[in-house]
Amino acid sequence: MIKSIENLSIRRKLLLTLVFPSVISLLFASLFLVLLEISEFQKNTRDDLLTLATIIGNRSTAALLFHDTDLAKENLGVLNSLPYVQVACLYDGRGSVFVKVSKNNDENFKCPLFIESEKSRFNAANLSIVQPIKDNTEILGTVYIYANLVEPYWRKIQFTGLLFFVLVSVTTLTFFLTTPLLRLISIPIKKLLDTVTEISDSKDYSLRAVKVNNDEVGVLVDAFNALIGTVEAQNQSLTWAKDRYLALYDDNPTMLFNISKSGLILSVNRTGAKQLGLIVDDLHGRSIFHFMHSDDLPIMHALVEDCLMNPLSIHKQEFKLVCYDKRFIWVKATAKLVDNENQQCSLLVVFEDVTEAHDLTETIIFQASHDALTGLANRSEFDKRINQLVALRADGSENVLCYLDLDQFKVVNDTCGHLAGDELLRQLGDVLRKNLRKNDFIARLGGDEFGLLMYQCSLGQAFQACEKIRDIINDFQFCWEDRSFKVGVSIGISSINATSSNAVDLLKEADSACYAAKDRGRNRVHIFLPDDEELAQRHGEMQWVSKIQRGLEKNSFCLYGQPIVSIADNEEKMHFETLVRYRDDNGFIIPPGAFLPAAERYNMASALDRWVISHLFEWLANKPDFLENLSLCSVNLSGVSLSDDIMLKFITEQFSLWAIPTHKICFEITETAAIANLSSATNFINHLREGGSLFSLDDFGSGLSSFAYLKNLPVDFLKIDGLFVKDIVDDEVDLAMVRAINEVGHIMGKKTIAEFVENEKIFNLLKELGVDYAQGYGISKPVPLDELILIKPFTPV
Repeated sequence: MIKSIENLSIRRKLLLTLVFPSVISLLFASLFLVLLEISEFQKNTRDDLLTLATIIGNRSTAALLFHDTDLAKENLGVLNSLPYVQVACLYDGRGSVFVKVSKNNDENFKCPLFIESEKSRFNAANLSIVQPIKDNTEILGTVYIYANLVEPYWRKIQFTGLLFFVLVSVTTLTFFLTTPLLRLISIPIKKLLDTVTEISDSKDYSLRAVKVNNDEVGVLVDAFNALIGTVEAQNQSLTWAKDRYLALYDDNPTMLFNISKSGLILSVNRTGAKQLGLIVDDLHGRSIFHFMHSDDLPIMHALVEDCLMNPLSIHKQEFKLVCYDKRFIWVKATAKLVDNENQQCSLLVVFEDVTEAHDLTETIIFQASHDALTGLANRSEFDKRINQLVALRADGSENVLCYLDLDQFKVVNDTCGHLAGDELLRQLGDVLRKNLRKNDFIARLGGDEFGLLMYQCSLGQAFQACEKIRDIINDFQFCWEDRSFKVGVSIGISSINATSSNAVDLLKEADSACYAAKDRGRNRVHIFLPDDEELAQRHGEMQWVSKIQRGLEKNSFCLYGQPIVSIADNEEKMHFETLVRYRDDNGFIIPPGAFLPAAERYNMASALDRWVISHLFEWLANKPDFLENLSLCSVNLSGVSLSDDIMLKFITEQFSLWAIPTHKICFEITETAAIANLSSATNFINHLREGGSLFSLDDFGSGLSSFAYLKNLPVDFLKIDGLFVKDIVDDEVDLAMVRAINEVGHIMGKKTIAEFVENEKIFNLLKELGVDYAQGYGISKPVPLDELILIKPFTPV
């Protein structure tokens, strides 16, 4: 019913609004009036009859006492005047009918046989009245009255119907009088509705509703016209915004996809379709997974799953899309779960083409892990691979690390320049890459050094493979302009197995083995073995490199001196050789034999020489009395220092800084170092001798051509090698050698110093030979500079 009323017009609804309350009011009012009249009638009738029964009972007391039936009938006859009373009965004290009065002697209305069970009550349209007759507390009898109220009820209903007719007439008259007033409301509303319908059908928002009156409907019309004006303006803006949105959507440089939960493409912009090589219509209804690279399908599925599991979050991922023409493009996807206009969930996915950035990133990553010159992996990537193998060493597999160092590469660099050297490295990089096993890994570690990892390989297999590589490089011919070069390679091999410790030690082992290969003649392959004495020595030297560096920084070195005494003359002034020692963290003094080979091999000898000279000169400058009584102080110089122009400048600055007399300093150089750098040594010696300093040639006699080179070395002293001196008492050959060196030295105007003078017999024999000075444990052991004292040559200790 409500549904049918909802579809009625405004006018009919207004009419219904007017009629419905009136009818309902009339019905309820009539019903209430009928019920009220009947109820009031029943109450009044009952009260009247009860009152009348009481009066009759009081009057009939005597009749009952004296059994006077006539009097009793007379008393009941009063009820004949009441048309609705049908029967009146008077009962005696025993409950028997004493007198009965009935209208028209109608047998249908009888007195009840047992009055005790009767009560005053209504039964449909009938009313029964039972009124006991009492004398104090004694019941003398009972008055019973039975009335039929049909006729009175009907008169009441007639009265109510008349009243209802009057009300209906008044209501109908009111309705007809009110209907014209309803038209004042319905007509303007209908006109407004007609305008709304026309605007809705035509979408012409320039139409306006006609205002009829200045009442509330008129205000509504004005508001509607204003609203339509706003809608018209907003519609124009919305149309412009829609056009702009479509332009932004389709012409957006990013790829916009709206896909279902299952991956079906619901919508896509033109850019997205163009990037995939299709048109928009071709993509509708197709699965986005169809355009995913097979390797990235799990990533896209995971992205969709993440969006469904976390609908409020924005999810990002990178993967490859496969275009229609089989091109690959890298995209960065940003996805979020959204609700469409039908409240259905879908995924909004924005794909940003990052192919160029990804390629650039891969290039940067490649450059970060590869050598720019050769295209091989670099040192950083090589270290990473070693660490990975070390981490997996517990699985029992055996792998091999090889360290390759080119031989004669410096010749190409120095002869033809760095461009030629770079080209040689590029070509050798290609040669190495092409001649490796499938799973092996090659890297350029720096300069002309390469690293090679052989996976699942024994030492024997690695040795054979490295020999093959060595032969290939040895046969390689490098041509540059009009020149041709051949290079070799020294290779060190170290095993990576369950006993290997870490990447650093593995590299040291392979490096040591490579240096051993170079020491044995270059262009060789050497395997690192833990019990290899040569490698152990080199390993020890390598450990000394950091100690020497730290010792120079923290002044862990200390200076000792060993006296040199005159054999023939009794000099009263000090003459000694300066020696260097290393004091470790526990305070122990370590002799130079432990660290000098490492310093010389790893180019730290010059730095150590500078430390000794600067600290010696400082000590002498702070000991003026000692300096006054000093005859000569010898200082050792390494072979590297002889060809170092910076060393010459440094020594000159130290003489000036500490004001040390140059004639009291004698620089000692070894014979082998002087011969190896003869030209540089000669220039170095001449420069300092011009300043007043002296020079001594140490370990003379150990070289193969000592006498031939001696005339070209402007030295002041010859120190006879102690290997000849220590056995001259018992060995005639050593004695002859010492005699010859002493005589040649004297002939050339040089003084001689004998080393390793360990006892008085040697000292006396040297005196017979005419040697000028003696030095050794028989004279004095090396002591700290502060403990130096003048030693008498005739009382050796």
